Amino acid sequence: MTDSVPWYQPTLADDIVFHKCANTSGAIQQVLNDCRELRTPYVVITPAMKDVQALHRIIVPVSRLEEETYKAEICTYLARKTGAHIILLQANDYGSRARQNVGKIVTHIQAVAEKTGTSISYEVIQARKDSSKVNREAAERQRDFVADLIILTASREYGLDDLFFGPQERHVIQRALVPVMLVNPREDLFSLCD
Repeated sequence: MTDSVPWYQPTLADDIVFHKCANTSGAIQQVLNDCRELRTPYVVITPAMKDVQALHRIIVPVSRLEEETYKAEICTYLARKTGAHIILLQANDYGSRARQNVGKIVTHIQAVAEKTGTSISYEVIQARKDSSKVNREAAERQRDFVADLIILTASREYGLDDLFFGPQERHVIQRALVPVMLVNPREDLFSLCD
C-alpha cells in the first residue's frame, strides 16, 4: 500500500495498486489524476473507511456504458480467490443496456466457474436509481449489503461538470465506508493471473 505520492509509478509487476489518502476532495482527486492511465485496477482507501480483513461481499454497480463489462474479470477473480459473494447492482434504466451489461458479466462469471470447477456466488439486484446515479447508490447502500469492497469504472473523460464539481467516483470514495476499487475504461487492461 502506498500513500498517494506523485513520484510513485506502478510497474508491470503490480497486479493491483493500493492508495491510502486523506478523505478530502483534493487528495482523492490527486489519486484519480495519477491513476488515469493505469492498465491495472487500483484501490483507494481513506481514514473514514473500515479496516477490511477479508472480502465477503463485493458490490459492483453496473450502468448502461459498455465499459462496465470490464469489471467482470476483476470481480470474478476476486470472488474466486476469496470466496466473496458478488452483488451486481443493475441500474434502473428504461433501456436494456444495463441489463445487457449485467448479462455479459453473469456469462463471464459462469464461464470462469465452469472452466475452473469452482463455485462463484453472485446475485443481481435492481438498483433504485438510473445509470447516472447507480455508483452513488452503491456507496449509500453499502451497509445494507454488508459490503467489504465497491468496484467502479472510472470516468472515460472528465466533462465540464466533472471539472467544476468533481467526477462521480470521487464523490463515491468520499462517501464510502469500505475501500473502492477503480478500473479504467480501456480495452487493453492488464489481466490478473493465477
